[in-house]
Amino acid sequence: MNRVNILFSLIAACLLSLSVSASAEDERPTYKFSRQWLDERAKELASKEYIEQKLPADSALNELNYDDYRKIQFQRSATIWKNEDRNFRLSPMHPGFLFKTPVKLNLVVGGVSRRILYTSEIFNYDKEQQAAKESQAPGYSGFKLTTPINQPGIWDEFLVYQGGTYFRALGKDNWYGLSARGLAVNTAKPSGEEFPAFTEFWVERPKEQSNTLVIHALLESPSLTGAFTFIATPGDRTVIEVKSTLYPRRKITSFGIAPLTSMYLFNDLNRNRFDDFRPAVHDSDGLFMLNSQNEKIWRPLANPRKLQVSVFQDKSFKGFGLFQRHREFSDFDDMEAHYEARPSAWVEPIGSWGPGHVELVEIPTNSEIHDNIVAFWQPAEPLEAQKPYSFHYKVSWSALFPVEDHGGRIVSSASGRSLGSENSRDFVIDYTSKDLPDDLVVNATSSTGKIIGVVQKFIPNNGLYRVVVKFEPGSQDLAELRVSLSTKDKAWGETWLYRWSR
Repeated sequence: MNRVNILFSLIAACLLSLSVSASAEDERPTYKFSRQWLDERAKELASKEYIEQKLPADSALNELNYDDYRKIQFQRSATIWKNEDRNFRLSPMHPGFLFKTPVKLNLVVGGVSRRILYTSEIFNYDKEQQAAKESQAPGYSGFKLTTPINQPGIWDEFLVYQGGTYFRALGKDNWYGLSARGLAVNTAKPSGEEFPAFTEFWVERPKEQSNTLVIHALLESPSLTGAFTFIATPGDRTVIEVKSTLYPRRKITSFGIAPLTSMYLFNDLNRNRFDDFRPAVHDSDGLFMLNSQNEKIWRPLANPRKLQVSVFQDKSFKGFGLFQRHREFSDFDDMEAHYEARPSAWVEPIGSWGPGHVELVEIPTNSEIHDNIVAFWQPAEPLEAQKPYSFHYKVSWSALFPVEDHGGRIVSSASGRSLGSENSRDFVIDYTSKDLPDDLVVNATSSTGKIIGVVQKFIPNNGLYRVVVKFEPGSQDLAELRVSLSTKDKAWGETWLYRWSR
């Protein structure tokens, strides 16, 4: 072991052994930990006044800009479990810039929690960041995890927790794209959105050669607290099982379970609005849902000129997710972003969630740097104060599709002005043609305006089945369009929904 490795081994040992000043009556550097203990802790905090956790106001970490923050690099020699025979490695992440909520990190070994103390000695700084190096902080901003997910012996990042309750994951061969959150509160409401934060994590040391990692988290916000457990299993499809219990301080009527956040700028549905050499720019291009009647619903995403919210009600959804269906480089022609490799995320309840709705929020944007899409599930009943609520589900991340394709899966949607007409538009929908029936009927409706024609045809050049819906909006500025296919009075393929607006 060389001098550098010895140094960082000593630092790592100190991180796990030094005492810290207590910010709560029962806080200790080491103590017995269990999920039951975390539930009791969250319940206790919910009975008290909320105290926001922030970096000190005069901290130089608050002044870091994007470029400064990027220049601060974690020392790989300080990676936790680096020298152990385990399938996971953990790296704390530096506080500052946008990440101003200090996050406490703990390792759990044999049911005992031990704090990972904050130190700047495990990061490299340029001379311009000396003030940041000398700043003390109550915690890190989060952490990232690596595993040989793509090639044996190559430790690639596959899961990150950083910023509020945000986390994002990768399946094999994916690039980071959309994110998930622990909870959404008051999203797109006039009163303003509340952003809960994970303020403390407990990561169980995995057994040697185990392919599963267990992470616990404490959620805090003005409205509630929460206890979370994440069971992460990386692979071709990385699956994160989530067990959460929420403890509201007050009645909450607008909230989202298993929220997903993504970016959609343009594709063939709104290409004419953007002067860009690329044919499309998005992390996700649609919301896919499977309802209680096993109806497969595909809702292409929109980048509207005004904020819009769509609600899809059901007595018990079987799953929903934001998907990236275009998987060829030529779909985006972007050498740097590689949008074709962005993962889809599929949320699947474990047990029944009961009645409620999937909510889709689409926010106008002119830049691909902004996440402007949010999707989540909200139960029909509000959260009442001083009552616990548990939710159990899993989120799968990959380029794979979660439901077997028996034909009729929508692979693309496009829109344009009808030839020879100034007053109507064509919506072009392409479906996979596996087990294509010869008596397929197209059912097309619109909430306003009118459908003036439908064309359907198999395309031998690419093996897809195309439906063209001709829509005339008249004087209307908005319309809900719906297209479904049937054979012998039975549904076939996916139902296509779209909100058109001027």
